[in-house]
Amino acid sequence: MIYTFAAYLLKILLSLFGRLKVEEKDKLPQSGGFVLACTHTGWIEILWLGISILPLKINYMAKKELFDTRFLKWLMHKLNAFPVDRENPGPSTLKIPRRLLNKGEIVGIFPSGTRTTEEVPLKKGAVTIAAGSNVPIVPAVYIGPANLKDLFQRKKAGILFGDAILPDHTLPKKEQAEFMMEKLNEEFEFLHSELLKRLEKGK
Repeated sequence: MIYTFAAYLLKILLSLFGRLKVEEKDKLPQSGGFVLACTHTGWIEILWLGISILPLKINYMAKKELFDTRFLKWLMHKLNAFPVDRENPGPSTLKIPRRLLNKGEIVGIFPSGTRTTEEVPLKKGAVTIAAGSNVPIVPAVYIGPANLKDLFQRKKAGILFGDAILPDHTLPKKEQAEFMMEKLNEEFEFLHSELLKRLEKGK
């Protein structure tokens, strides 16, 4: 209830600063769990991504520091977030997302951008989780405000979803992960370029 209430309230508040263009939403799987991997440049896209796929709900991977206090821990759980130790990830890091995916839910992972080295561990995590749970990865690219300053400038914003990337079980596990990583990189690059064009043309 808290997740749904917060999402629709945020939708109203963010719409005051401009409309978000949501493109190719029909590419989201209609049933079963999947990993939703979206580019990450600030914190606004986290909100917009959740709003863009309503009434579907996302279970967000979040850094463990956001769970340090009792109130924050309660709030983050109510907002469907679960903690991850990004500095020292271990086998337990995979247990929660795999359990959620096996229940048919959506796990959201945010790599650091489209061209930074910081994104690599999180991309590998997305691939490992998806392949281990035998679910697709759906890439998504966000372009738009990254913070409050950008919001007040009413910059154009859009989210473009790409084709689902499925594990290839004809390949050995290591090659399967490399294949999915390569496809994810290609999709991010293509979607980023395509969304830029669409926003510039006002489509």
